[in-house]
Amino acid sequence: MTKSRLTTPGLLLAAIAVTLLAGCGKKPGAAAPQDLVVSIGIGEPKSLIPSSTTETEGAKVMDALFTSLVDYDKDMRPVDLAAESITTQDNKVWVIKLLPGWTFHNGEPVIADSYINAWNAGAWGPNAHDGNNFFVKIAGYDAMNPTRKGATPTAKKLTGLRKLDDLSFEVTLTSPYVNFKSMLGYTAFLPLPAAAFTDLANNQIDPAFQDAPIGQGPFRMQGKWQHDQLIQTVRYEKYAGAGKPHVAGVDFKIYQTQTTQYQDLLAGQLDIVPQIPLENLSGAIADLGARYKTSPASTIQILAFPTFDPRFSKVEIRRAISKAIDRDEIIQKIFLTSQAPLRSFVSPLVPGYRPNTCGEACVFNPQKARALFNAAGGPAAVKGRIEIAYNVDGGHKPWVDATCNQLRTNLGVECLGNPQPKFAEMLTKAEHKEPMGMFRMGWVFDYPAMENYLWPLYSTHGSSNYYGYSNPQFDHLVEAGDQAATPEAATALYQQAEDLLVRDVPVLPLRYALNSFGHSTRVANVEMDMFFRVKLLDLTAAPN
Repeated sequence: MTKSRLTTPGLLLAAIAVTLLAGCGKKPGAAAPQDLVVSIGIGEPKSLIPSSTTETEGAKVMDALFTSLVDYDKDMRPVDLAAESITTQDNKVWVIKLLPGWTFHNGEPVIADSYINAWNAGAWGPNAHDGNNFFVKIAGYDAMNPTRKGATPTAKKLTGLRKLDDLSFEVTLTSPYVNFKSMLGYTAFLPLPAAAFTDLANNQIDPAFQDAPIGQGPFRMQGKWQHDQLIQTVRYEKYAGAGKPHVAGVDFKIYQTQTTQYQDLLAGQLDIVPQIPLENLSGAIADLGARYKTSPASTIQILAFPTFDPRFSKVEIRRAISKAIDRDEIIQKIFLTSQAPLRSFVSPLVPGYRPNTCGEACVFNPQKARALFNAAGGPAAVKGRIEIAYNVDGGHKPWVDATCNQLRTNLGVECLGNPQPKFAEMLTKAEHKEPMGMFRMGWVFDYPAMENYLWPLYSTHGSSNYYGYSNPQFDHLVEAGDQAATPEAATALYQQAEDLLVRDVPVLPLRYALNSFGHSTRVANVEMDMFFRVKLLDLTAAPN
């Protein structure tokens, strides 16, 4: 599963998918264009409450049920979607005006309170929502989230949220933040109807709400979330968005493995597989023809060093390992060019990306790698072997084995894969600093800003800094970028922060992924966005 912000907010950490139980859902068959229900394979979401939906599988369902305040143009800049306007004079105080006429699926009007109530619930520390940290920049967050262990919050509402009228509200941040409008496209900032709450004053959401969430998006729930099996949605006829659905509904079928998804696609039991399994890539073109597609994605894959582990505390050891890995060979032989080499610390999709910022450290050179490795202590420095931890449920074994073969050959040190049953378990071990060697990670951006690849992953208190990297200068540069007056000024500071990562090499950038997906003969206009989601409003029935 790829988590945005690895979490939370956040980080692919390669899509988990889940087994379709026998008998769930409907077998696809011929349907009139407007009657077509499209089935999409996903993994079991962790949550369907917007401010606690911080991984890719739940985000796919959120995209059907809700519509965000902003979308993004071809240059990755935010454009108004459910908002009529989002304005600021100083990047600290923002006024959000909503488009009139929007309703939730239960008929409630979408008003300023719908956002204020939802954001307060997300920010309320005792709710422990996974997206809680996204509200940290809004004034009043600290009082709702005391850092002292055992302390009780002294406030229940964000002081930075103020209703102006039914369709507009003001947001005051603790300090200027140039990317705030971009941030508003993230799931944590979606609205909730009054029906979602059992106690508005105390930010209490009905526990039953996430099994049948009520949104204001193009599709509404049909029935309840059938855990580990199925989430069914149907077209919302009163949807107020400019684009309207062309299909009658979307069934999100839940699988345990990506290979089962692919088998069901070939058997006519599933319409869309969002990620073709690695072991099926070589046959996908023959199996699917033009129905096998690729498109740009924001996902990056990295190898993380536990910098708190003495075996990897020397930057020379980390650089040697990087130079001993032939990224291009692994992509060609293992990924069959479905991914591309990454030699920077951010995705090529975001403003501010520069190719090859990693420089010499990411240039494959086995001779220099071994010399550097031996000068830093050689095999003895890593206690005789290198381990690479990976989550078994993400299909990573082939490339981890290939990486270990290269390190064994090029550095003269034993290397072994260290399989972990689940991604969440691997992250828990990393968080608790349990020894497991290097470990793989991936990241899908939460919103298209360079900062979203930097602060969560590398700042001293970043929500997804699992490797103990800490550099006060890096923290300062990112914070200064956040408070810059313009996106261009912010980018210059973010790039200086990235340059420090090049020097310190806390992780190894490896690859950025393409969306690699396939679909059935029943559906047409199948495309995926940069967030690893099917573009639901583009879907149509295939011509007869």
